[in-house]
Amino acid sequence: MKVIDKINKAIKENQPCWSFEFFPPKTPQGVQNLYDRMERMYGMGPEFIDITWNAGGVTSDLTAEIVTTAQSVYGLETMMHLTCTNMPKEKIDIALREAKACGCRNILALRGDPPRGQTEWQACDNGFEHAIDLIKYIKEQYGDWFGIAVAGHPEGHVDNRDLEEDILFLKEKVDAGADLIITQLFMDTDIFLQFVDRARRVGITVPILPAMFAIQSYNFLKRVTSFDNNHVPQQIWDDLEPIKHDDEAVKAYGVDLSVRMVRELYAKGFRAFHFLTFNLAKSTRLTLEKLGWVPSLEMVKPLPWKPETVRPIFWKNRTHSYVQRTENWDEYPNGRWGDARSPAFGEIDGYGVTLNFTPEECLTMWSRPTTISEICSLFARYCMGELKALPWSAQQLELESDSIRQRLTEVNLAGYLTINSQPAVNGARSTNPVYGWGPVNGYVYQKAYLEFFVPKEMLTALEEKIAKDGDITYFAVNIKGDLKSNSGKEKSPTAVTWGVFPGKEIVQPTIVEEDSFMAWKVWFRRPIRFAVMVTT
Repeated sequence: MKVIDKINKAIKENQPCWSFEFFPPKTPQGVQNLYDRMERMYGMGPEFIDITWNAGGVTSDLTAEIVTTAQSVYGLETMMHLTCTNMPKEKIDIALREAKACGCRNILALRGDPPRGQTEWQACDNGFEHAIDLIKYIKEQYGDWFGIAVAGHPEGHVDNRDLEEDILFLKEKVDAGADLIITQLFMDTDIFLQFVDRARRVGITVPILPAMFAIQSYNFLKRVTSFDNNHVPQQIWDDLEPIKHDDEAVKAYGVDLSVRMVRELYAKGFRAFHFLTFNLAKSTRLTLEKLGWVPSLEMVKPLPWKPETVRPIFWKNRTHSYVQRTENWDEYPNGRWGDARSPAFGEIDGYGVTLNFTPEECLTMWSRPTTISEICSLFARYCMGELKALPWSAQQLELESDSIRQRLTEVNLAGYLTINSQPAVNGARSTNPVYGWGPVNGYVYQKAYLEFFVPKEMLTALEEKIAKDGDITYFAVNIKGDLKSNSGKEKSPTAVTWGVFPGKEIVQPTIVEEDSFMAWKVWFRRPIRFAVMVTT
């Protein structure tokens, strides 16, 4: 069924409706667990779910696979994101054909981000240059079979901040056949309302769904709003300042803020809302509960639940069934090295974002290095705080890195190009302004780790030194997927961040294991051939 029909029905009946957005996980087990989570969250009564198309088109096949399984196996009403990035017409045809075959009747047509590793967007051979071209092609090939949604940018597109010109481009997409607009995220309802007013003034009449989300952590908010330089009202930063190291308090604030924003827009006449779940369930569920919108069980389409009373030991078995006890198992996402089995595994970069700066800003920061020594110097300057970002590190180093900043600089100048690191922490209070996280009255721990690019010949020398030290574990992989490690044959996870809190089991939000390490090898490009992570 077309979701526009569901939305129009809810608007006509003056009833609230909502939808959920998910992104493709990085590992096979994460995908399986996402199916379980989507199935369970569908019990919250969304009109539809949508699946994003990965930044740079890297996981396009996986998006189509998830849509097909969700629609045909689990019976969930789906919308498939479809971008122009790295997608010649032949691949577009395959994606559309598979979507139709499984019963998916909804497409979110996007231009997409630049391909991974590029700063500027450009069409591929035999591909489309703009979302409007994709819309016209879908209409030409399938008529009215698909309902087509497009993205709205309340603060202007990252490539064009001219708000009036941007709204005219949006009008062209609607005129070409789009029947629904879903916005990018925003933190200020006034900005959204101004966007809607601009749209209505130029003759756009289709429903506009605001994208809502609940803040997961203080750093999460900083990161997710840095992608498109979203405006965050100062009051929000002021409210978060005294609780920014208490993840549970920040989550609770995020839910309350989301509820408040939805109520403000509901009072203005909006009835349809799109929730960005980031593949997590709890905050979305709490938001709907506080709004009073979660339907009673008898109002929800029955689903084929699998009865289960005992959950196998978490670390030993990767079970299929998703039970209530596991709802919060990944509620503290903490960097790239989370649990690869989690649907939310990976940084938000996997959600569909690329470099956070214009090409001009990138050239100003990084110039055009042509030698290894110049590249090493850039990495060293980043570690010293002289550069805002690197292509692999979108934000400046956290305060916890101050204790190892000088050593990181020396490591980079020596040719080991670091992209991720953390110092050792032994029993810091969870309220510690530098190392703390999680609920109050707890203690947090960290193992030191370092992740970096290194040429093969330097890796060999490093391996010889590591072999003499029994406390260091490493993984190394090249672009071909050839893995080296001294971790043994078993793929058992190792916690590198954990916390002990009153009345809770030990929380381990950051682990390292082979699957999670291999999931990120897509980042590794020539001429730096190896990435190595060392944990102690």
